Amino acid sequence: MSKIVKMSMQTYTLTDARNKHGEVFDKATTEPVLLTKQSRPSHVIISAESYQKLMNRLEELEDMVFGQAAEVALSQSKMIGTEAFTSALKHLANGEA
Repeated sequence: MSKIVKMSMQTYTLTDARNKHGEVFDKATTEPVLLTKQSRPSHVIISAESYQKLMNRLEELEDMVFGQAAEVALSQSKMIGTEAFTSALKHLANGEA
């Protein structure tokens, strides 16, 4: 399991979370809550709104990475442009070398 940086997250054991579920969910409406099991990070509870924001940001970052990769691939491509390709095909079709 990768290490979770606790930052300033409120932390509860799973037992405490079960016994204080109202408090845990109230806290999770404003900030992530870390649950631990045997002193190790187990789960993080966040509000649905925070989760949606997180997923939207992740999607934005993925789009940026894919866009950058496409730009790099295009800049390193040895492909010719559409006009040059069409012209080359016409020359070949007409038996020209």
